Amino acid sequence: MPPDSNNGRLLSNRYHLQELLGKGAMGRVYLANDRLLGGVTVAVKFLSQALLNSKMRERFEQEATICALLGEKSKHIVKVRDYGIDESGGDIPYYVMELLQGESLSEVIRSQPLPLVRFLGVTWQICSGLQYAHWGIPVKGNLCPIIHRDIKPSNILVTQDEYSKELIKILDFGIAKLMQSEGDQTHSFMGTLSYCSPEQMEGKEELNNCSDIYSLGIMMFEMLTGTMPIMPENHTFGGWYKAHHDQVPKTFNAVNPNLKVPKPIEDLIMSCLEKQPENRPQSVEEIIKVVRPLEDRYGHGRSIANKIGEIIGETPIISTPPRTPPKPSNGTKPPQSGGIEEACRLAAWPPDKPKAKIVFPYILKLRNEAAPTLWVMLDRQDIKNRQSSTRYNQFLFLPAPHPMVLWITALYNPLYGVRWLPCYLDLRNPMGMQTTAMLGERGNYHILFFPIEDPKHCTNVMKSTIKPAQCQLLKDWTKNSEGFSSPPQPQSSKKVLMAEFEKLKPKILKKLEAGNTQTAGDISG
Repeated sequence: MPPDSNNGRLLSNRYHLQELLGKGAMGRVYLANDRLLGGVTVAVKFLSQALLNSKMRERFEQEATICALLGEKSKHIVKVRDYGIDESGGDIPYYVMELLQGESLSEVIRSQPLPLVRFLGVTWQICSGLQYAHWGIPVKGNLCPIIHRDIKPSNILVTQDEYSKELIKILDFGIAKLMQSEGDQTHSFMGTLSYCSPEQMEGKEELNNCSDIYSLGIMMFEMLTGTMPIMPENHTFGGWYKAHHDQVPKTFNAVNPNLKVPKPIEDLIMSCLEKQPENRPQSVEEIIKVVRPLEDRYGHGRSIANKIGEIIGETPIISTPPRTPPKPSNGTKPPQSGGIEEACRLAAWPPDKPKAKIVFPYILKLRNEAAPTLWVMLDRQDIKNRQSSTRYNQFLFLPAPHPMVLWITALYNPLYGVRWLPCYLDLRNPMGMQTTAMLGERGNYHILFFPIEDPKHCTNVMKSTIKPAQCQLLKDWTKNSEGFSSPPQPQSSKKVLMAEFEKLKPKILKKLEAGNTQTAGDISG
């Protein structure tokens, strides 16, 4: 293969072309350095020489204009920085865009379907970008909506933002259509057969939002299942035309009976796949209204990092007056007729646990009930110092790469400072799942204290109440983590959660110090 003549060339006395990044039907994309901006790395896209006609030049310039205007409005659309004509290279149009590192959504889902929480995060970001496109850009004094007309996984880039969080970018507005009333109807087909709406297959130019929404519906189904909702007898234009017009889409249950998709999401996707545009959601906003609340509920790393202030502000603090624990009986087993607190006071340190300063969760079982508890071993004096303390609890959740809850309990005494009692609940472990679900259902737990000097019996018990909103999250996290199928990576999730916990500590301590100046009892955050 002959060397690429563009490599090493200086374009428009500004962009130093380095290497070919990729090529497609519309042209080639090169890695380049912007010398005017001190060597900033960018991507330069050239229109293919095979398409050098007036119509394609106009379409290419339109793509650059659309991306430039939309990229300023939404971070989920690739940003275009410059446009020009390569006069020394045959008068070929080009535009310069931000360089993005990542992989296409098609590459991501080729290995395996997306788990629900990641699907929700990816989908609402795609919808956010599409929403701005459908709202439109100013053209000749008028606001003209943009229809992408080629929504598919290979045109969605999965990258990361400056905080290492997953960021979605919509690419390739090369065949996008400005919805202008004076636009000509060419009755020609452009798009990708497997993702085209029935009306787009007919070559209609007067497409509206609903055409992109149909393509999005196909892509959402594929993201969750790894398969297409419709499949033609053959992959010709005629085969796909018939499939899009006549074939009933597969159901999630038919594709994978074990796949648990929330009913609102299933109904939403099937409505996007309706043959008639008027039967689909009429705007991307309708999709966002379903997806975003679920995404917020099930949360991603964002629910840990971005909402720390909100977490601190909403979580109650409870001040506990000193109490003298009753002397335990000679028995070491919890009573069968007494309550949970009595069972806690008579509990013995498990023989399989080391006699060390540790914290671990434990489900305490009686004849007629079971309760989540937190077992703690400390110095005897430390336990005594914590008998009169302000307590705080919080739960952090990370669904990927491994579903894990960090259960945080803090005990604060102004004379002795704060004692942190964190432990993990692995939601791929039956015990972790059961404990998390039980915490959500009961809305409280007991903390059992054992002195390291004589760990035979519990010497103090505290009851901690969980706020209703947190209880609901615990239930949601448990339900959402069922059937998680990716390779186990517990240490990776623990590392992320612990890092967030370290960031959280100063904020919790500040609130505890402020709460301690108030009267004893429940203190609202």
